[in-house]
Amino acid sequence: MHNGAAQRSAVDYTDRRYWNGIIKMSLSKFFILRVLHDRPMHGYEIARAVETTTNGCCSPTEGTIYPVLREFETGGYVTSAEETVSGRGRKVYTLTEKGRAAFKVGVEAWMEVTDCLVESGRTADTTSRTESGDAPESPAERCC
Repeated sequence: MHNGAAQRSAVDYTDRRYWNGIIKMSLSKFFILRVLHDRPMHGYEIARAVETTTNGCCSPTEGTIYPVLREFETGGYVTSAEETVSGRGRKVYTLTEKGRAAFKVGVEAWMEVTDCLVESGRTADTTSRTESGDAPESPAERCC
């Protein structure tokens, strides 16, 4: 221990769970905008729609959904209204024009990153590189 603080264990960057967690945290906001782009929904419905849209890759919890929705509402990206759904009062969220613009920008940004990831996958699959380091710069090394 240093200065009375407990030591933390080092992050294991070879653990896929670490990377999956980072990816899911990063994509949750994007996919919330994505599903609200289709139609207004309440929180539970948003969570299920994100899960379905991502084929289970991203399964946001209530602890993730509602803070993001509050942040989006504060920023003017969504509005909310109390409605009765299946006999229960629910807060239904609707994407605003600002939210639609944010989704469009998000798509563009993620598409650029996706191109870099695809090229990085090719690089990771490459088993040999020149020993001299004179290999031409790949698009993945130029982007991001």
